[in-house]
Amino acid sequence: MTAYEVSRGLGTDCFGLAGELTEEEVERWRRVRAFVDEEVLPVINGYWERAEVPVDLVRRLGDLDLVGDGIDGYGCAKMTPTASGLVAMELHRGDGSLATVHGVQSGLAMRSIALLGSDEQKERWLPRMARMEALGAFALTEPEHGSDSVALGTTARRDGAAYVLDGTKRWIGNGAMCDVAVVWARGDDGQVQGFLVERGTPGLHAEPITGKGAMRAIHQADVRLEGVRVPLDARLPGAGSFRDAGRVLAATRAGVAWAALGHATAAYEAALSYAQQREQFGRPLAAFQIVQDRLVRMLTELTAMQLYCLRTSRLEEAGGLTGTMASLAKVHNTRKARAIIADARDLLGGNGILLEHHVIRHMGDMEAIHTYEGTETIQTLIVGRDITGRSAFA
Repeated sequence: MTAYEVSRGLGTDCFGLAGELTEEEVERWRRVRAFVDEEVLPVINGYWERAEVPVDLVRRLGDLDLVGDGIDGYGCAKMTPTASGLVAMELHRGDGSLATVHGVQSGLAMRSIALLGSDEQKERWLPRMARMEALGAFALTEPEHGSDSVALGTTARRDGAAYVLDGTKRWIGNGAMCDVAVVWARGDDGQVQGFLVERGTPGLHAEPITGKGAMRAIHQADVRLEGVRVPLDARLPGAGSFRDAGRVLAATRAGVAWAALGHATAAYEAALSYAQQREQFGRPLAAFQIVQDRLVRMLTELTAMQLYCLRTSRLEEAGGLTGTMASLAKVHNTRKARAIIADARDLLGGNGILLEHHVIRHMGDMEAIHTYEGTETIQTLIVGRDITGRSAFA
């Protein structure tokens, strides 16, 4: 049986956007790209098929100084928003599960502590998390509250020198293996507050969600909090309303556009490599007009995705990125990534459903990315509200 080499990255960059990057951004990009090609892609299909977290690869993220998402100090990786985006893109080019472990750690759990935590909380957790010696989770969504997470039902009541947390959470990335979870609950004042809940706290129960067809190498969890008592200093002092949770989420939304770019890049490059190797009717697929047309259409969409990502990151660096812009970037790139991956799967024919060619894994994982960090529908309504001045959420 013919073996096709479709794994290694091709560095697709039709418009020469690498020329817009700083030396530090290019170095970071090369480092994570080499990690993906040399360490992730050779083994990740096995982890994905077994629904097993690649703990060894997770730890390597800390060794490579890739964790922290640009948080200043505390041993975190010092990166521009563009460098952070490039890291996310390349990790997702390798595998959506591994990249999501990284995204939950850096963009959600660590960012919550960095933006909303006390000095003591930052000193205790951020250095260890930057080294991947401690794993974090972000527990916001619930079985009955996903897109409307503002209506969450988990409660936190003051009881002497402690808070008591009760409720359930669902789809919590890293939730079954984390050392600390940022748990969002409604306090006595009716406002949403954030708490750090450590592994082993009595009353805290987490079970991995099984039967997934996407993101199989990360353990998203169902989490139950039954009379969980945490000390007063476990509360994040800067988290006093849902708006504060929203600050964390808004900061990660543009990162999802980079994530979608990573999956689309992997699929396009696999399709291009396959078309140059696979022969039918006596010549390579790449020699057929209809195949070239499909590859060019995929490249046009991929290049537009790259432009979206670079522009949103530069706006973020300049302090000009709005929530609407980030939502628009997510809507555009997740839509286009799904289309590119579907074209790639089809171009590979029957071989497209084999894990060894990677595309089907990216197709499954892209379905999860299309939904998480706010569904396409919610992002569309955010943009629509901004451009029309009318809310259509209700």
